[in-house]
Amino acid sequence: MAREVWSGSAGIEAADAVFELMRRLIDNFRDNPPVTPLVVLQAGEEDETGTLDRRVAQVVEFVRQGHQPRGLIAARLDGGGGADAYSSAIDLVRQLCEHPWDNQNQSQYKAFGFPRSRLLRAIEQAAPEVGGDVSTVWSAAQRRERLMRRLAELRWRPGRDPDGTDEERRVSAVADTVGAVVNPSGFVGAMFIACLSVLLGEGGWQTALWGGALALAAFGVVHLLARSAPPLLWLRRASRWFATTTFLAPSSDRPAAAEWSRWRPTKSWETIRGRAFAVAQQVVAAQAGDATARQFHLELRVLALLEDLRDNFRPRTLDLRRRKRTVPPVVYLPCATEDDGGLLLLRAISNVRTRRSEVDPLLVLAAIPATERLRPPGSAEPGLPVAPRTDGPAPDDPEHAFAADARYQEWVTGLNVGQSPGRSAALPWILWIPLSAEELRRRHSAQHSTTRIRRTAAWLLWSRPCLAVVLAIALALGFLGNRWMAQRYCEGRLIGSNTDSVLVGGECVGVATGDVRLAAGNGLELYGAGKGVTFDAVEQAIRAENAKIGAEDKYVTIVYAGPVTAADEADTRKGLEEITGVYLYQHYANVSTHQPTKIRVLLANAGENMLQVLPMARHIAELARRDRSVVGVVGLGRDTTESDDAVEILKGAGLPVVSTTNSGSHLARELSNWFGLAATDEEEADALLVVARQLARRAEGARAVVLARKVGSEKDFYTTEQARVGKQMLDRAGFKPLPSRSYGLSPNGEPELTDPVEDICASDPVPRALYFAGRVEDVPNLMSQLGSTPGCSGRPITVFTGDDLAKSNYDEGESLRIPPEVTLYHFALAPMDLVGAAGFYEDAHDVLGDLLPAGKATALAEPARPWEDALFSSGQTVLAYSATAVLYRASKNGDAPQTAPETWADLRWRPNPNLPVGTVSFAGSQPYADQRGHAYKIVRVTYRGHKVRSVTVCGRPAGSDEPLSAPPGREGADPDTVCREE
Repeated sequence: MAREVWSGSAGIEAADAVFELMRRLIDNFRDNPPVTPLVVLQAGEEDETGTLDRRVAQVVEFVRQGHQPRGLIAARLDGGGGADAYSSAIDLVRQLCEHPWDNQNQSQYKAFGFPRSRLLRAIEQAAPEVGGDVSTVWSAAQRRERLMRRLAELRWRPGRDPDGTDEERRVSAVADTVGAVVNPSGFVGAMFIACLSVLLGEGGWQTALWGGALALAAFGVVHLLARSAPPLLWLRRASRWFATTTFLAPSSDRPAAAEWSRWRPTKSWETIRGRAFAVAQQVVAAQAGDATARQFHLELRVLALLEDLRDNFRPRTLDLRRRKRTVPPVVYLPCATEDDGGLLLLRAISNVRTRRSEVDPLLVLAAIPATERLRPPGSAEPGLPVAPRTDGPAPDDPEHAFAADARYQEWVTGLNVGQSPGRSAALPWILWIPLSAEELRRRHSAQHSTTRIRRTAAWLLWSRPCLAVVLAIALALGFLGNRWMAQRYCEGRLIGSNTDSVLVGGECVGVATGDVRLAAGNGLELYGAGKGVTFDAVEQAIRAENAKIGAEDKYVTIVYAGPVTAADEADTRKGLEEITGVYLYQHYANVSTHQPTKIRVLLANAGENMLQVLPMARHIAELARRDRSVVGVVGLGRDTTESDDAVEILKGAGLPVVSTTNSGSHLARELSNWFGLAATDEEEADALLVVARQLARRAEGARAVVLARKVGSEKDFYTTEQARVGKQMLDRAGFKPLPSRSYGLSPNGEPELTDPVEDICASDPVPRALYFAGRVEDVPNLMSQLGSTPGCSGRPITVFTGDDLAKSNYDEGESLRIPPEVTLYHFALAPMDLVGAAGFYEDAHDVLGDLLPAGKATALAEPARPWEDALFSSGQTVLAYSATAVLYRASKNGDAPQTAPETWADLRWRPNPNLPVGTVSFAGSQPYADQRGHAYKIVRVTYRGHKVRSVTVCGRPAGSDEPLSAPPGREGADPDTVCREE
């Protein structure tokens, strides 16, 4: 139920019927829009004291006071301020167009706009340029040109204050601009607040502050330009009306009313200019006293006013203004006379409505003195009667209370005929209601009340509160969306997120593009002569090399895929050493040798222990589909249960994979895009078989056992393969097998070796050989168990293991104490001492030294044998360097870069000599078959003199088919364990 906002009594009986009539006309406007009349009240008889006229004015004021609290948009006109009736009437029209209406800021919808009236006001201000003062000096064409020049200065818009200073006009323009930008009910204001909300939700208050300031400036400049300049003027609704209205057709230079087209601005401009000149001439004539020009000018201004009001109630608009405005605008004239322009304005409104035959929403309630006549002076028709009808209803007649409503119904019935040309002397749109003296003198009346005008549901569209709620919701959703994006992506934000990498368990998984950093703040340092070179520094060096590649440079993109992050920085050493090798070759190609085709390196992270290899592979494949410069992947050096699927994803994107340390035997057989530099698990077992057979011959009947790590949440398939090939190798060597044992990891990642080692040591006899299918981090615990568990302690035991132990560096503080009776043989994938490319290591040491502050580089431990320095001894840097070289050489044809499929094809025929591991070549290898020619060596590790001693037993460089032999120049090798051809 609507809320009551006012109640009261006029104290004049005549006010009751008028109040009810006005209430019906206002409240029924939405459901059944009535024809809104010009309601004119007049006392039924003249009164020398003026009491009756004042009572009539009180009726008008009573109606206004009763409807004002409802939120009705209304205006009260107390007469114009002109020197004569014409000037006063023009002033009344200007008051309606240029002054604010009552309740316009608290009404159902925003304030009215009057673009047509503003256009006419601009022409009025420029009209003196064609006035009588210059008519004797200038020709018509010259006066027209002066008018157009003045309108151009005004930008076809009226000046706010023609008498104000230039500074005041500038301040007013700036104020209007700022007001338009921050006004949420306008398009520009809504866009500004929306942009501000997005910035606040995306980047915080500082970004929103600076972005808001820039947006305010940008929108302000656009608004100021739109306000100050007349581009697209002919497309404005007011200009179209001015160029096409038939009201101006007889007075324009070219009477055709259709001289306007949105597709022909020149033609439209000519029509607008011609009509503007004609109107300006009429304005000048009206100011000079011409009666016809005055009537034309006044009716044109009234026409513009009514057209503006019609447009403010126009249906079928985006803002649904007709559905929002359910009541008509009301104008009150408490005392309309000839002198104050009120009667002239009423006649002009009626004349325009009659001439146009168009219904507008304006409702007028006026009071005229009893001595006034509605007919203009000199009219042939007598004035409207001033006394009530003799046959009117009696005072006790029920119709008496609704006499005003009855007159309205009678007026509506005769309106059509009243507008006929034959009745032109009449004022058909004026509803004249005479009020009898008796009604005006009777000082009692009914109690009336009014209720607040309700806003419709359509009010929500573009309303300030609705926009505030929508923007608040958008801001909240922006914050939540930005937070969600930030929690999902490594560089996540509401707009412009980098989707090449995602956050998985706190790790950034995927490809580091844009501003994403995988090793930011990682202070893990290289070993040996690389002391001081951190993971962070290597990553920044790669990004710096990428940044040096210009837009015109030719380049290929190589993606390194490996374990770049971990909960503990120490667990990222494999990634650090491999990325160092990739960077060394990037620097060699881009800087040292100035290759025409540059290398761009992108880092891809599969998480700690490469547990997220599948999402990483998907991101690489997606990137390769967008970026055709990606030619392949280097890395994938850990064999997991998901390695096959990851390489298959990359194969689907057409990317070859050149692996570093992944020794999986099955990968080359199952995947045609797999190119491994590492000897496979089966090749490792075949090489260790040479040593194992010699040991088995010396102790006939000796037993052997396999101890393997279980595959758990770490998805480690390497240990499963090692257990399989290790068992086969021991069987082929001649050992009697014991049941294999396995161990798991504790919740904190420690190997649980106590029970399986006790079972092994409890065997009778104790096995002489043990194949350890585990990881390097588990070896110290195994050695400790073998040295302290009864049955094994003090007994000679030979432990064989794969290539993972090559990652260890016992000169750098890693703890490993091998029992004196235990001999450890492990495999290594990079026989650097068998190649002896000393120049590579010296150059690499110099390049890495450039990443350190001046004067802090660490010297190589043994310059004559630099590969033994802890910086290179694990072999992972050398393998990554060689893999990058292999992929890069296949990615270019001469000096021209190739695509990924072309690179894939070239890998099968292009040999790669002069690498730190030898000559890497896949020439002649068939898809889905074993790949040969890998480099490797066997290393014997013992504990003598409180120090771990590592000795290379035998091996061969990459590309060699020679049988295994002792390293050249090596003296003092145990003759019983020297690899030799059987």
